[in-house]
Amino acid sequence: MKVAFAGLGVMGFPMAGHLVRAGHEVSVYNRSPDKARRWVEVHGGRSGETAAEAARGAEVLVLCVGDDDDVRQVVSEALPMLAEGAVIVDHTTTSAVVAREMAELAARSGRAFMDAPVSGGQAGAENGQLTIMCGGDEAAYVKAEPVMASYAKASRLMGGPGSGQLTKMVNQICIAGVVQGLAEGLHFARRAGLDAQGVFEAISKGAAQSWQMDNRWKTMSEGRFDFGFAVDWMRKDLGLLLDEATRNGAKLEMTAMVDRFYAEVQALGGSRWDTSSLVARLEPPK
Repeated sequence: MKVAFAGLGVMGFPMAGHLVRAGHEVSVYNRSPDKARRWVEVHGGRSGETAAEAARGAEVLVLCVGDDDDVRQVVSEALPMLAEGAVIVDHTTTSAVVAREMAELAARSGRAFMDAPVSGGQAGAENGQLTIMCGGDEAAYVKAEPVMASYAKASRLMGGPGSGQLTKMVNQICIAGVVQGLAEGLHFARRAGLDAQGVFEAISKGAAQSWQMDNRWKTMSEGRFDFGFAVDWMRKDLGLLLDEATRNGAKLEMTAMVDRFYAEVQALGGSRWDTSSLVARLEPPK
């Protein structure tokens, strides 16, 4: 398919590369042109100086940008240039509000918009092993699924516009609780005089097991927090879901507490540390 891709950060750069390897005709756009030129040098394809130029005639436009306003800007610029019946697939984590707004805007022009936030982090993007939560029209999902399969191990249509973003919010709620539990468990083990690696080996095959424990217990115990998904990004996501909870009446006491803890990590200078750095507020790095 003819695919345009906007946003070549740590996630978008490898994701767009997987599209080329899957045989799609790819054009890219990035706000800083140097990164787009570097992507073309690595992967081939072509780049556009504007989102509109990159999107000209595309059947699918993929977004992986920063926030709600970035999505609004790219969609407004690119939408008139897309092929009739094109689908916009937005992998940005945004509010459900902007997802519904963009779906209405796209529908008025004879195109479709699907909110499709991802889980799996930088490693998942590089390895083509992301999980995608989608919200939108079923026909749009069917058209976009072969494109998303280039860099995802699984995708699922969760419902109408905004449903993908709401599902991603559930994902982040669960991650926040698990990581805080790991941080406190590791902290308690050390204060109790236990060997951290021994504790992991004793409990990691039972009910306490999780992806976060398997992949982050050791690095947390070593004070290494350079694994991709930054605290600043997590706080953005938590802010979105706490705003949504205010609208829908959900009680998220634990999540709000963990958000405050991440603010403490930022104050320690950990804005770019990964989310497992919650342990640092309990045991600040020396």
